[in-house]
Amino acid sequence: MLWDIDHTLVDPGGLSSEIYAGVFQRLIGRPPEMIAPMAGRTDRAITAETLRHHGIDPVPDLLESFAEALAEAFAARQDDVAVRGRVLPGALAALKALAARPGVVQSALTGNMKQIAVCKLTAFGLIDYFDLEAGAYGMDDAERPPLVKLAQKRAADRYGEPFTAANTVLVGDTLHDVRAAHEGGARIVAVATGATPAAALHHAGAETVLPDLTDLDQTTRSILTP
Repeated sequence: MLWDIDHTLVDPGGLSSEIYAGVFQRLIGRPPEMIAPMAGRTDRAITAETLRHHGIDPVPDLLESFAEALAEAFAARQDDVAVRGRVLPGALAALKALAARPGVVQSALTGNMKQIAVCKLTAFGLIDYFDLEAGAYGMDDAERPPLVKLAQKRAADRYGEPFTAANTVLVGDTLHDVRAAHEGGARIVAVATGATPAAALHHAGAETVLPDLTDLDQTTRSILTP
């Protein structure tokens, strides 16, 4: 079970762009003209595009410095994340129900770098439902599809069993999640809880599209039934 985080499980309260802008100003010495679009994208891609827009080459050392500064900034504002954001309806119940199922491993496949994923899941009291060592994150690759194979390899290394499209489910709210599942090798359960309408998720080929996670029986059945 690979969960996207933002707008699938939680609404992070609009802090990400604010924190990105603060980190940019601190590292580059001027306020950003823009922050690259974030929905469904990885932190590596967002950071690189933001830097390129300002005429700055996103060399590895700068990307690493930016990532470290982002992790520090999110950690410093973890309480703000909890206050300004919220757990989306049905998310906690779904995590609890799946955690009670034998043989189910829940992890994250998210555009957030791992430290930010930890920050958000901790802020909202969800982290205990995740084996985050079996997931993949936004600084692992600029694109989402390779993250699926990486998460499957990490899970296989931890549990000694193969993880393939036959036993991997990705839950997410964007077209990037649908593409990641199809190209990476997983079944997709899409939820129309973000900015992408259900019709667009269907059109992109999502096998299942839910309006949200509030119907626990429908949610668990969609996730657990091939």
